[in-house]
This record gives sequence, C-alpha cells and structure tokens, in this order.
Amino acid sequence: MRIEYIYLLIAILAEVIATSSLKASQGFTRFIPSMVVLLGYGAAFYLLSLSLNGIGVGVAYALWSGIGIILLAAVGVVVFGEKIDVPAVIGFVLILAGVVILNLYSKVLAH
Repeated sequence: MRIEYIYLLIAILAEVIATSSLKASQGFTRFIPSMVVLLGYGAAFYLLSLSLNGIGVGVAYALWSGIGIILLAAVGVVVFGEKIDVPAVIGFVLILAGVVILNLYSKVLAH
C-alpha cells in the first residue's frame, strides 16, 4: 500500500475519533473530549494534506467522507446507542458503493 493511502487511512481514523469526541464534549463543556476534538482534527487535516501529495483531491475526499460516514455510523450505534433503520442502511450501502466505484473505475479523478 502506498504511503499516501496510509496517511489518508490514519487521517480518517483521527477524524472519526475527533467527531465522536465532539459529541462527547457536550458543546465543548467537557475538557478532555474537547482536547481530543482539537488534536484529532489537527492530526486529521495534517495527514490529509500529506496524502494529497500522491492522491487526487477528489479521490481522497471521496474516501475520507465515505469511509468516515460508515465508521461514524458504526460508532453512533456501538458507543452512543443510536438506532439506524433500513433506509439509512440502504443509504450507507450506496455511499460505500459510490466510493468503491469511484476508486476502482474512474479515470477522471486519477492523480
């Protein structure tokens, strides 16, 4: 795997942790979750910028947002006890399918 994709994967994980902590920060009223938000987003954007040295911005952002949505939905269910319904599952599958198609078959966004 190319290093740019590793940077992007770590960036996505940092963003998921930061966004999950954003909910836990309760509007930045809790110190530790608030610090995790700031550090997580800082790390995520720094690593995203490194990934853009070898991945096209459209592909990187499609991966970032698509994988992030799926992971955050899973965190919502597992950590926060949120419920998802059938239309949500269909939507998540379509997002994931779009990211896969874009990355495997699109020549437009190739870097």
